[in-house]
Parts: sequence; C-alpha cells; structure tokens
Amino acid sequence: MSYLGTLDYGVILVYFGILVALGVYLSRRASASLEHYFLGGRQLPWWALGISGMASFLDMTGTMLIVSFLYAMGPRGLYVEFRGGAVLILIIMLLWTGKWHRRSGCITNAEWMVYRFGEGVGGQFARIISAVAAVIGTVGMLAYLVKGAGLFLSMFFPFSPFWCSVIMIGVGTIYTMAAGFYGVVFGDMFQSLFILAGVIAITVLAVMQVSDSQTLATLATQVTGTPDWMSSVPHWHPRMPPGQRYGPYQYLAMAAFFFLLKNLIQGMGAGGEAKYFGARNERECGLLTFFWTWLMTFRWPMMMAFAVLGIYMVSELFPDQSVLAQSEQLVRQHIGDVPDNLWEERVSGIINSPDQYPAALVSGLQGILGSEWKQKLLLVGCDGRVNPERILPAVLVFKVPNGWRGLLVICLIAAAVTTFASTVNGCTAFFTRDIYQRYWRPSASMRELLLATYVFGVLLVAGGLVMGWSTKSINDIWGWLSVGLAAGLSVPGMMKFYWWRLNAGGVIVGMIVGMGSAVGQRMWWPQMPEWQQFLVLTAIAFAATVAGTYLTRPTDPKVVEHFYRTTRPFGFWGPLKNCLSPDARAAMTREHRNDVLAMPFNLIWHVTLFLLPMQLIVRNMRSFWITLVLFLIGLAGMYLIWYRNLPAAQGASVAVPVRPATEAAGKG
Repeated sequence: MSYLGTLDYGVILVYFGILVALGVYLSRRASASLEHYFLGGRQLPWWALGISGMASFLDMTGTMLIVSFLYAMGPRGLYVEFRGGAVLILIIMLLWTGKWHRRSGCITNAEWMVYRFGEGVGGQFARIISAVAAVIGTVGMLAYLVKGAGLFLSMFFPFSPFWCSVIMIGVGTIYTMAAGFYGVVFGDMFQSLFILAGVIAITVLAVMQVSDSQTLATLATQVTGTPDWMSSVPHWHPRMPPGQRYGPYQYLAMAAFFFLLKNLIQGMGAGGEAKYFGARNERECGLLTFFWTWLMTFRWPMMMAFAVLGIYMVSELFPDQSVLAQSEQLVRQHIGDVPDNLWEERVSGIINSPDQYPAALVSGLQGILGSEWKQKLLLVGCDGRVNPERILPAVLVFKVPNGWRGLLVICLIAAAVTTFASTVNGCTAFFTRDIYQRYWRPSASMRELLLATYVFGVLLVAGGLVMGWSTKSINDIWGWLSVGLAAGLSVPGMMKFYWWRLNAGGVIVGMIVGMGSAVGQRMWWPQMPEWQQFLVLTAIAFAATVAGTYLTRPTDPKVVEHFYRTTRPFGFWGPLKNCLSPDARAAMTREHRNDVLAMPFNLIWHVTLFLLPMQLIVRNMRSFWITLVLFLIGLAGMYLIWYRNLPAAQGASVAVPVRPATEAAGKG
C-alpha cells in the first residue's frame, strides 16, 4: 500500500542524501575539540541558535499528539499542552536561567554541578547522577519520538511502525554522530525550510476548506462529541470527548493550572543545554529565546490546520462512527486480545499482508469499511474509536493532493530528525564529557572521545527503540516524561539556583529519590493521573532534597561564594549578599526585579501568540480580537521591562564587579 508517487519517494531519498552529506561535510569541523563538537565552539550567532531551538522543539511525535487534542477539543487543546507542548519553560529560560547557565562557562549541565558544588566527592557524585538522569530522560524522549515516527511513517511505507522507526532513526543517528552540534544547528536551519514550506501548504489547504465558522462548529461537535469546540476559554469542567484518553483533563482549568505550575518549577531550573552554554554572550541568550518563541508560533497554525482537515475527513469517511467499534471487535475476534501497545503493529500487518490473516477477517473488514478498508483501518483505535494520534498522517492520505503530500511528509520527517539530533547530541555530551573523559579516560585523544561518543550514541538509540516498542501510545509516554519524570527531577534542579544552603548531598538524594519514584510509579502505578504524579513526586523529591541537604556537610563556602559572584541568582542567598559591592548588589537587584516583573507579561504574550493564528484558521473573530488586545499588552510589557534592559552586546559577557575575596571574607 502506497500513498506517495515515484517523485515523492525520490524527493525523500534526496532529502536524506543531503542530510547525510551535510553531516559528513561538517564532521571535520566538529572534530576539532569537544567544545566544537558539543557547542559549536561558542561561535554561532543567536539567530542560528534560535532557529535550531525551534526546529529541535518541533518534533513529529509532539505535532501528532497536539493535533490529536486540537482535533478533539478545538483551540482549548493548547491548555492540555501546558504540560510541555506549549513550551512554557521558554518563559523562564528567556528571562533568567539561560543567562545564568551561560555565566558558568561550562559545556554540560552535569559539569555545571561541579561549578555549583565544587570538585570534592559530593560535587563529582552530583555530576555523575546528573548525567545518569539525563540518560534516563533521553531514553524516554527517544521512545516517545520512536513511537510517533512509527505511527506516522507506517501510513506511507509498506513496513511495520517498528521498522519504519528503525530506518528513520538509523539515518538520523549517522547524521548526528558525524556532525555534532554544528550538524544540529546547520541541519536545523536547512530542515527549517521544509518545515516552513509545510506550514504554509497545510494552512492554505485548511483555510480553503473552512467556508464559515458556524458550519465548522456544527460539524466538529457532530464528529468529536465536544460542544463549544470553537472556544478558546479553559472552562472549569467542559464536556470532553468520550473515552479514557481525555478523562484526566475533564477539569480543564485545574489541569492547565497544574501544568503551568509544573512548567514554572521545571523552568526555574532549566536552561542547562548547549544553546545557552554555547551562546556568544548573555544578551544573546535572551535574544535567541525570544526569536525561538516567535518561530514556535508557526507550529500552531499547522497543527490547527491538520485538526480542522481531520474534522472534515472523519465526517466524510465515517458518517456512522459505529463501524469503528465493529472493526475493532472483528479484529480481536479473529486474532485474539491484542495489547494496546501492539495494536498498531497488528493493524499494519493486516493491511500490508492480508493473505496471512483469516479470510473471514479480511472480508469482514471489507464489508464494514468498504473498498477503502485498508486506509480506513489505519484510523481504527484500540478502543473502537478514531485513533486521534493518527489524524495527522490520515489527513495527508485523504485530504492532501498529490504533489503536496511528499512535501508535507518531508516536513514532518525533518521535524522528527531535528528533535532527534539535538536530543542525542545533548545526551552524548553528558556521557563523553562527564563520565568517560572525566573518570575513565582523562587523557584520551580526541579521536578516542569521538569513538566513545559514537558507540554510546548507538546504545542510547537502541534503548529508545526498545522502550518505544513497549509503549501503548505517544500520549502515555509524553505524559510521564513531561509530568512524572520531570516532577521527580525538577525540584533539586530548581533549588540549586535559589537556596544557598543546598549542597551536593541534597541534590544527589533528591535526584535519586525523585528519579526512582518516577520510574517506580511508571512500573507499578502507570494509571496514576498526571496531576497526582505532579503533586506526589514533587513532594517526595522536595522532602528528599531537604533531608539530604541537612544530613550532609554544607558546601565549601569559597565554592558557594564563587558561584554566587559569577551567576548572580536571586532567592535565599542572605549570607552571601555582602560579598558583593554596594554597586554590584544594586545592579543585581535591578536585574532581578525586571526579570520577575516581566514574567506575567511574557506569559500573556507567549500564550496569546499561539492562540491567535488558531483562532484565525477556525474564523472565531470575536475571540481573535480579544486575544489580540491581550497579546499587545504582553508584548508592550516585554519591551518596556525586559528588552530595553538587556545588556549591550559588547559588555554582555562581563561579570558584575565584585569585592576581592579577602574583603568579602571579612564581612562573613
């Protein structure tokens, strides 16, 4: 079964060929040093890093997942994705944590642990634990990417979802391992051209499809069972589509609040990534994030367009949606009780090799679904309803004309590869820099370090493939990654900036207990609602961090003072404020005040920036004008409080003047 022509497949092969060639071309430049391989030599401009950030966050799997919520709930699906897809952590990274990490001069977030807690046993152990946590998180992220890639690509290629993932991930691994961070950034810039073309193409198709807002509203309610599908307001208890998939979000306002709180906690410790460590100065840390957020806006009209086209598609394909449940029951009747995580594999097998299954099953599906039974069966979920996570690829099959389809497939493949590349590059840096070079082979040559990076990268990807194969849905794994695991790790990650007494013991205990609790919850209580995951795991991690801090010796005062002088964070730093001169303290107070005051304006600007294009596509003009006013208020506040106070480029990386250490010591 194929929905792409010879030309489409040719273009896809050319795309992969260019990608691999680009990786080989950049490999020589990347291999100059670890700083070049993992940070691009700290020479890349802010706009290039901003484009790379957008591309790395615009992944295929996340796009499919968010489309599923927009299809089911309308623009309000944005509030469900406060948990991660709306990238609210960019708010904090833009205002302060990005530049705080840049001031350290480190290469990885694990190396940053030594900068914060010293070269002693505690600091070294904290570095190792941070690297291990990054590996676990990356394996989960790769599983999420693998699951989505398989669901998407198996709609267009005659392979199972698993083997489709293997092929795409294999090409991505070769490219990423060869080119390092240069490949991440320049590859993201190249692939962003495809992404932008895809955004424009699918948005135009959706706008042409919508005749008027009232017709769309009526049709959306009939298809999804969701009243007020057009609304952009996060009502307290809106009526949700049927099925367990949406049950956790039935109290939408409360869910959005918890996800916002989760992002603020997580964001207050975020920013320890290559884009900030590798920025040329701290002014550019803010500019790259500002540009990054603007570019993320393109994702939302594209996803809303897919959702709108999905409404029309399902209405045309399944005027009577009871045939979905009949098809699901027939499949189970003939091949047994299929686990949810293997449902797509079995469906793919029936479609690609129908002769290997009972004739009664095939003829029954033909009788229920008609002559296009193969295409329609792809949309049948394991619960007997439309599988919303396949709305996006199904729209490409049924609603996109030939000639555009290949472009949009490449657009989504490019989105997947960019996210994959940045994820793998960031994690291999932890292993090579913070474990292999630091503890195993400190005198290793650059060639040996690159070889270790390649081997670890392959093992990392293999782990992601295994975990992805055992995951029942992309929403399932994303919910745990963005809420469960994030809650378990974010508390010690946040407190390291804001509490002077926190030491390596607190971080170590907090991360081990938080990470262990998150993994245990995933293994033994996988059905725990996300809001409970957030509350329980955050509380456990907080208690463990505080207990670990007071049960172990404080950090060397000289190390803490050096961290405070160079990073200049706000929070509970009372005993250390006297180590700065009065002028330095006054400058730091002004900086902190502006950062905090800008946050609500940033939040308003950020959320309305994503809502506006979706409201235009569904032609909800009343909501659009109200949102536009809020957007302008947020943008004006950002300009007056944040942008005008950014440091000048020539002095952006100069530290605030501090008193000599001897004078500070005398002040105690």
